[in-house]
Amino acid sequence: MTAEPVEAIKLFGTEEPSPPAPILRAGSLTAEFDAGNLRHIRVGGVEVIRAVSFIVRDRNWGTYNPVISGLTTDETTDGFTVRYEATTGDDSQSFRYRAVIEGSADGHLTFRCEGEAVTDFLTNRTGFVVLHSAGVAGLPVEIEHTGGEKVAGQFPELIDPVQPMMDLRALTHEAAPGLRVTCRMEGDTFEMEDQRNWTDASYKTYVRPLALPWPYTLEAGSRLEQAVTLTVTGTASAQSGSSAGGVTVTFGDAQGPAPQLGLGYDPDEAESAKAAAETLAQVKPHHLICHHDPRRGHDRSTLEAAATLARTLGAVPWLEAVIVEVENFEAEVAALGDTAAELGSPFEVVMLSPASDLKCTLPGSVWPPAAPADALFRAARKAFPDARLGGGMFSYFTELNRKRPPLRYLDLVGFTTSALVHAGDDISVMEGLESLSAITASAREIAGGHPLAVGPSAMGMRMNPYGDAPMENPRNIRQAMNRNDPRQRGLLGAAWTLGYYSHMARGGASAVAFGGLTGPHGIVHARQGWPQPWYDDNGGLFPVFHVLRGLSALSGRTMKALEISDPSAVQGIAVEADASTELWLANLTGREQTVSLPRPALQTAVLDAASFGQASRTADLLGRMTSEDSSTLTLGPYSTIHVRL
Repeated sequence: MTAEPVEAIKLFGTEEPSPPAPILRAGSLTAEFDAGNLRHIRVGGVEVIRAVSFIVRDRNWGTYNPVISGLTTDETTDGFTVRYEATTGDDSQSFRYRAVIEGSADGHLTFRCEGEAVTDFLTNRTGFVVLHSAGVAGLPVEIEHTGGEKVAGQFPELIDPVQPMMDLRALTHEAAPGLRVTCRMEGDTFEMEDQRNWTDASYKTYVRPLALPWPYTLEAGSRLEQAVTLTVTGTASAQSGSSAGGVTVTFGDAQGPAPQLGLGYDPDEAESAKAAAETLAQVKPHHLICHHDPRRGHDRSTLEAAATLARTLGAVPWLEAVIVEVENFEAEVAALGDTAAELGSPFEVVMLSPASDLKCTLPGSVWPPAAPADALFRAARKAFPDARLGGGMFSYFTELNRKRPPLRYLDLVGFTTSALVHAGDDISVMEGLESLSAITASAREIAGGHPLAVGPSAMGMRMNPYGDAPMENPRNIRQAMNRNDPRQRGLLGAAWTLGYYSHMARGGASAVAFGGLTGPHGIVHARQGWPQPWYDDNGGLFPVFHVLRGLSALSGRTMKALEISDPSAVQGIAVEADASTELWLANLTGREQTVSLPRPALQTAVLDAASFGQASRTADLLGRMTSEDSSTLTLGPYSTIHVRL
């Protein structure tokens, strides 16, 4: 065994640097300058706009990382000016642009870009994107259209499946009582989508209407000029957050049962999962979601292997089957049912999806041919008479929101998510957890009282509905649309998983499944075709293994309402125990957090940087609790703590 890994590997699974973004200041106006773009634009400590970014995307909606040069920053007490040049693209195409960002103490901020296609440039989107925080849900907004007409509108509360606002030139809303912000967007026609669909905690106003053809080509030498201007008026007190006093946790009344915890399984993992089965069984998952897609060569043998593996893990086999045929789908479903019957009908839950629904159909586009949903599930009832039937989407909540299943034939409704659809940085990954309450509320409305079965979900993408495939990651970096994200192996991944489960539990999900076993979304090491620093020399358990093992033991137990003073910093779940309360908390930040409990802890067990090495080889680490007598806990960066009190 080699020495302990460096801190970055423990936290993120990669040594790729991620320095904190510098803060630009102009009086009470502040903005984080991150890779050429602006985040968390605040006035007097109140966030007025979540982000303003100039982005360049490829034909698969992947976002290029710009190479910035000539960066200069001039700051005075009254304002700042930032200038830089950037080049972006790949081996086949290139686009360059010049940016100027100006902020002033009177509440004005302008971000201008002038760009040029160096070569013919194939893109799905090139231009500005503005993010309004999901915290404005339900609030009024004044909309100015490109023709100058102004109308009253509202940021949607339930997640809008398409585009809540179109033909936009400017949006004006109150960021806080007494603080008014106008966002003006020039250089093209803008429109808005509700990014909570993809677990982004924001509404996104973007350039170039989706009704226009895409991908489109910017011809070599063609130029574009765009600008976003913010104007803030009024005053408001700073929003509360994690302060010097730390985070306070209090308990409320008893709630419903904690969701059943499941894991995902892809037949590509067959050999490595079988080799690690004894270790994986210690998680004790309630169910194993077995993916089946005939287009990938899956057949009777893969179904049999999946059912056998589930039994080895002590899990209930669930089937997630892609239906390829359009005209002859009844025969395909019947044959699948016959095969399952020959295997002893092992799948207690059967979820079906037409193959075409694994790809996105954008608003206004024609839906591709697919088996009719009603007829598909009528056929499934005949083919799987004793199974519970699940419908919805194998891809993301977005697609469920845009194409809703026939509830009268179903026993449950499902969907999955990824944290990396639009951005790959640590802050965006964790901020996305804020969207989950809206997702569960919207999903409950769609499900009409049917149980919600979420997953298998992970930070990384298991499929790309918006392009050919997720991004491979041979350089082990943070990036949007990663299939194999390094943070799956780090403490951040474990903390994200606890936060995700906690939100879904509060939102009423009856079952929540995560990622995989040994593959790109795995929980134990197995050698792969991409680097896994430190683990490739040592093997062992990823930190997320311990969180899943702990959460699995909570399945079905009565939850207690949990109030957390700063839910963006700390998340968790509490359940009733015999004469005590069992509490799981995760630090969602890279900063140490102090947590105040309503009464002293009796026992604790911690997963953090100090215990990382031991965690890689000790399956019951978070079950080995030590005595405690304190109502104040300290959580290191991205650490998880198991508490009895």
